[in-house]
Amino acid sequence: MLRSLLLFLIFVVSLHALSDSAILKRANNYMKANSNTKVFRAYNDYKTLYLRSVISDNKKLKISSLEGIVKSGNKLHIDVVKYNKELRTIKPKQHYITPKPKANKKSKKAKKLKIKSSHKLKSIKWVGSKLVLKFDKNLKKNQINYFTLYDSKTSKHRYVFDIHASMISEAQLLRKDGISKIKLAQYKPNTLRLVIEDNSKIKVNFTKKKNKLTISLRTKEKKKPAYKAPYRVDRNKVIVIDAGHGGKDPGAIGYKRYREKVVVYKISQELKRILRSRGYKVYMTRDRDRFVKLSNRTKYANKRDADIFVSIHANAVPKRNAKKAHGIECYFLSPSRSSRAKKIAAKENSADLSDMNMYGKDSYLNLVNHHNIVASNKLAIDLQRGMLGVLNKKYKNVKDAGVREGPFWVLVGAQMPSVLIEVGFITNPTEAKRLVTDRYRKIMAQGMANGIERYFAKN
Repeated sequence: MLRSLLLFLIFVVSLHALSDSAILKRANNYMKANSNTKVFRAYNDYKTLYLRSVISDNKKLKISSLEGIVKSGNKLHIDVVKYNKELRTIKPKQHYITPKPKANKKSKKAKKLKIKSSHKLKSIKWVGSKLVLKFDKNLKKNQINYFTLYDSKTSKHRYVFDIHASMISEAQLLRKDGISKIKLAQYKPNTLRLVIEDNSKIKVNFTKKKNKLTISLRTKEKKKPAYKAPYRVDRNKVIVIDAGHGGKDPGAIGYKRYREKVVVYKISQELKRILRSRGYKVYMTRDRDRFVKLSNRTKYANKRDADIFVSIHANAVPKRNAKKAHGIECYFLSPSRSSRAKKIAAKENSADLSDMNMYGKDSYLNLVNHHNIVASNKLAIDLQRGMLGVLNKKYKNVKDAGVREGPFWVLVGAQMPSVLIEVGFITNPTEAKRLVTDRYRKIMAQGMANGIERYFAKN
């Protein structure tokens, strides 16, 4: 408790070391650099300014910090929807999702067509190489406006669909091999915008039939270099795997009363076996069904002088939402304000609650592990890609739920890049049945191992 108080005092002192204008100027300069590391530094500076604005009730500073968080967060593909919503309540006329395209003859004609947004997007999914958007009603004539943009400075091609409809869920980032970025968001109250972005030209065709919009994307074949495992010297790394929960703490109880602690332990054991066979030094925070305090898990990793720390968990939702909620996601440590991240973190943190209040927790999380945020985010991205890369080849409808930031106490105190993996929803009938099979667990562990090797090879 004394150590936590001391760290909090250091954090408060550090908040006042620089003036607001100095931090804002530094963050804005970082944003001009073409470097993810600098953008991450800007992101953290903006969050520091946001905390100051809340404490001092400074509206002007809050607007500047929120604008910075949204801009830097979008560049880093971090979930900043909550910050964006708060910004809109202060400046409702502003839109921060995608830049407004230059008007051309085609778009001018489209503006004259006033079509009420009576349609809602029900689902979006990949069917082979085609992206299929399904709406609750049949699409009308002239309801879709398609145009292209080219940015000569960044050499980026953008293919934009403006659809007179609304989304049920929040903005989404979609993934497809060979394409840099695909984003779907509510651009205006009556306009849904899909932006496809890449450095190379893409052949785009689309068809509208009844309540479905089908978009076909064809890219130039980019030859992928064959995967080469790093040299032995690169494998001289120490990895600590943390199987979530254990002992008196079963974790989530899911479909057919499957227990989270059993599923994640078996995946962790398989991951350990694969990594050791590839030459890595691997340790586990628990080697049997026993309870380990959250704080002791990272202490163990620090004692082993680990290069990375990977905590494995399974997600869960109430029974009424069990069939809808599914997907794999990776988290890295941050005092995130996302309600989704907070709900999931609350479930994982519940076994070992701290007596600090929420303000103390957020301040503490802002301070600890700060220098590892960039590396942890990179590790989370590589792990996510590794798992999805192998699972999608063998199974249908494996959902990419994204890489996110969250306040997970099991990652607090780690002196190395650390991530928490949610391997799927143990409450979802389809995912739960897969998670209790050896075949699925082995393929998933193989994907994790590939992601870890990719991280070490690039960093």
